[in-house]
Order: sequence, then structure tokens, then C-alpha cells
Amino acid sequence: MDPLTHFLDGPHARRAFALQVAMNPPWSLDVQDQAPFTVMAMLTGGAWLAADGNSTALSAGDIALVRGPGPYIVADEPGRAASIVIHPGQACTTLRGEPVHLSMSHGVRTWGNTASGETTMLIGTYETDAEVGSAVTAALPRIAVIPAGAVNAALVQLLACEVATDAPGQGSVIDRMLDVLLVHSVRAWTAAHPESATGWLSAGADAVVGRALELLHELPAEPWTLESLARRLNVSRATLAARFRSRVGEPPMTYLTNWRMLLASELLADPHHTTAWIAGEIGYGSPFALSTAFKRRFGVSPTEYRRRKFAAPA
Repeated sequence: MDPLTHFLDGPHARRAFALQVAMNPPWSLDVQDQAPFTVMAMLTGGAWLAADGNSTALSAGDIALVRGPGPYIVADEPGRAASIVIHPGQACTTLRGEPVHLSMSHGVRTWGNTASGETTMLIGTYETDAEVGSAVTAALPRIAVIPAGAVNAALVQLLACEVATDAPGQGSVIDRMLDVLLVHSVRAWTAAHPESATGWLSAGADAVVGRALELLHELPAEPWTLESLARRLNVSRATLAARFRSRVGEPPMTYLTNWRMLLASELLADPHHTTAWIAGEIGYGSPFALSTAFKRRFGVSPTEYRRRKFAAPA
């Protein structure tokens, strides 16, 4: 399995936030939802996306991938002051804190300052790290724009149609379609920017690093050490360490720990998986060892993480 396939196997949306936004000028949204990742597909019209002091123009057909959790602004023209703030949990208010969500709702998953605006956008938001995975967010720039035509427009239209309907199983269908759109978007961006790709996305350029990543991903429960991994690859420890760090940006064993933690965070979504079972699946000898490593990475125990992230909605 090639490195890019492993990388793209990460996104698994769960009850993702998705809606169609319709706006007529003037408008400006200050997005402070703290989401780790957002997919923004322009259906009609245009917009400006600003983050970290940089502004990017978006046109109909473009797709923007926005890496959080930092804030960003979407507006009809560059520099326009925001009039609406999007908070965590997708709560919408004026700058004074007055709620506006209901007043700007226009049917099933459609929102904006008009029912059918000059600019329409499809927004899909991954709201937890476990949904999109650190491998995705770390390998892309703050904003990645995929121009119109680079991704099959039918994917966007299918998702737009599903977002606008109210049918049984809609939430799960939207989740899977959002994952597919993200995968195609990342693949298109990578093909267009091979010199900018980092981490997983650049591993294919080095056969040793690519194979090392395959082994770590396919066999996370193995008791890997730098020496055992280098031996499997028929290279010296020094060669593996230097080439891996150069391509991926961190040592092999650090990467393995982070990968195991990502897997644990995803496996916790299934309430039938005990921490003892998860520990065994990802290479930890006991639930205690897993809990110690998990708390170091996420700041809470696996049990508390599960309760916060995956508790059934009331």
C-alpha cells in the first residue's frame, strides 16, 4: 500500500457539521469555531478567505481546505470587517453576542443572509481531531486551495444535494461523502504541489521512508525500535533516522507514538472497544501504559476522552 493511500485512510467524519451558506454582499464571517479542519467548496460567486494575515480569492468551483483551530474570516471582499461570529459548536452571533442562527436559517441545512445568494458555499467541518487525524492536518498548509476542475465537480454536487435533503440516514451519508471529497481534494492538492508536501505526502519520494511508514501503519502493535525497523529495511539506524526526520519532520519512534495515539483516539469511538483491547491493538502492554501515553498526548485519560468526544447526544 503506497504512503498516500495510508495517509488518506485517516478521515472518518462522525456527525460532521455540514451546510450550504448563501450570501449577498456585503457580508463577512469571523469563524472562531476552533474546528481542526474545514472543507469549503464554492458553488457560485466568489469570496475571500483570510487567515494569519494572508488573503486568498476563491471562485466558483474552487475548494479550500482550512486547517484549524485558529480563526479565519470569509467575506465578499478583502478587508471587510466581520459582522457575524461563528463560535465553537457552530453558534452564530453578532459582534455584540446576539444570536442570529435562527434568523438566518433557510430550510434544511441552508443558512445565510438570503435564501438564494449571489455567493453560495458548501461547508463541511470536522469538529474533533479523531475525525480527521493529525496526519491530515500536519501535512497540509494553513489554507490549501484546489482550483475548479481539479476535483470532479460531481462529488461536490452530490454532497450539496444530500445536504439540502432530509432523509433517513442523512447524517452518515454526509459524513462518508465529506470524507470522499476531502480525500480527492488532498490528492489533487498534492499532485499540484509536490514541492510543498510534507510528512506522509512527501514520503513516496524516498523508498526507505515510504516503506518505514508502511510498516509502522500496518503493524502498530509490533514492539518496534529504531534498530528493529532499520533491520527490516536493510539500512543502518543512522541512515533511517536521518532520512525519516528529513522527510517526515520527526524521528521514527516519535512518529510511531503519535500514530498509535491517533489510532487509539479513533478506536475509542466504538463503545465496545475496551481500553485493554485498544492497548493490545496498538502496541501497549496494559491499559495503564496506554492511559499514561494517551494522557500525555491529549491531556485526559482514554475514558474521559471517550466521554467528551463520543457521548451520544442528549
